[in-house]
Amino acid sequence: MKQLTMIDTRAKCYKCYRPISSCMCSYVKSIDTTTKFVILMHPKEFKKTKNGTGHLTHLSLNNSELYIDVDFSEHSAINALIENENNLCFVLYPGKNSININTQKIETNDKQIIIFIIDSTWPCSVKMLRLSRNLQQLPRLSFTHTKISQFQIKEQPKEYCLSTIESTQTLLEILNAQGLELIDEDAIEHFLDPFMAMVNYQIMSASRSNDTVRFIPREAL
Repeated sequence: MKQLTMIDTRAKCYKCYRPISSCMCSYVKSIDTTTKFVILMHPKEFKKTKNGTGHLTHLSLNNSELYIDVDFSEHSAINALIENENNLCFVLYPGKNSININTQKIETNDKQIIIFIIDSTWPCSVKMLRLSRNLQQLPRLSFTHTKISQFQIKEQPKEYCLSTIESTQTLLEILNAQGLELIDEDAIEHFLDPFMAMVNYQIMSASRSNDTVRFIPREAL
């Protein structure tokens, strides 16, 4: 008798950290950047295996690092980046005193640009910045845009809010326009491919679930 192999639906891909059944790694086409991106992921985001975009962002950027914590004050790798005099470090975070890179070009002075991107909900990001004393001292970057998030499976707190991977794509577009990056436009356009595939998968899964017809035994009627 032929033996049937069962797939463990709990198995996880340890690259994109999604279930094996919905792994998005095949959609990732990682790109090279001059800018180093450091993704600071809140532990709650790490647990969101079905709709987190931090891991997809990291996989899509060869020159990137990803760390998980709430307070990064004593994080040796991050402090090494900040304390390196050859680096020019920023935190992507909006605010009254942030540098709007739509209108203000970053002057590198031949230094390596490091952009820290906080991957969490807005309330959690406030706590992360409040606790991380080293990040508090860094200048903040922001940008303006007219995009509407394609994260259809997740409600954004405000209409202008973007997911981590969408924010990173917007950053790449602006840095490219400023001549700080020389990324092929086609590569930037397809940067969201794994994200869109994830969203479409979740929508299809929800649709299949809603279309399921339950069989009700006659005696139960």
